[in-house]
Amino acid sequence: MNSILIDYLFKTNAIRVCPKDKPFWYTSGKIGPYYVNTHFLFGSEKKANAFLADIDRFMGDKLSCSREIHRISKGNYQTDEIYKGTIDALINYIKEHIDTDEIDLISGGERRDWFFSFMVADILDKPHITLFKDLSAVEYKDGESAAAGSYKGEKVLHVADLITTASSYERAWVPVVNNLGAVVKWSLVVVDRLQGGEELLARLGVKSHALAAISPKVFIKAKESGYIDEPQLKLILNYMKDPENSMKEFLKNSPGFLSEALEGDEKTAQRARLLIENDFYNVSTFIKN
Repeated sequence: MNSILIDYLFKTNAIRVCPKDKPFWYTSGKIGPYYVNTHFLFGSEKKANAFLADIDRFMGDKLSCSREIHRISKGNYQTDEIYKGTIDALINYIKEHIDTDEIDLISGGERRDWFFSFMVADILDKPHITLFKDLSAVEYKDGESAAAGSYKGEKVLHVADLITTASSYERAWVPVVNNLGAVVKWSLVVVDRLQGGEELLARLGVKSHALAAISPKVFIKAKESGYIDEPQLKLILNYMKDPENSMKEFLKNSPGFLSEALEGDEKTAQRARLLIENDFYNVSTFIKN
């Protein structure tokens, strides 16, 4: 499945790689060679963004939104090959690695987790706990919703699009489920960015699972499949080995990159100013403001 999933990730731009001489500007003000937008596996960026807009509209009524999210995701599962393939891969993984009889509930957190968690709950025929950022929760099953709670140790599989440091698990999802009387026993994500999430989950007593990990192998396979070229691969591998020094060297060797960003659109210019203000990559030592 890995090669198929990698094909999906790059075909939908769920993993987007920059040209070799133009790293992406991240919100933090740092730069890097790739973005990961796992929710694009809904079929495309356009479809994913439209679904996010729908979800934002549905959340005005927490008791009815689960039904609407489930309705749209199920319709897409029945018509979109990439989305169906991704969901089927999640189901196959669960059946191979977790005893489904032990799973009492499926949970998913606001908002991108819901792209995947509702269909997993549907196919496994388990109740879905819809978790919100304000720490409220709704249980959904067979088209009906009610406030979640009063569990007695039920075991929960949390399904998510992506894991980085697992901060949302620590801050919200695990405490909320625990407060409801249930226990998050497993986490399954489509993509693990390998930034410490698995280790944090282990400390929380949660077993971490992922369909794919953002490792060098992913990009090597992408190069072999023609999605990226050799200079892009080299930039990525250098970044994965040492994010700070690789981007510092890029900036040193590309003096026009920062000045061009400062004169670009407002979003890019703001991020470039953040880089300078925070002196990321020790930029003050080799670039004059």
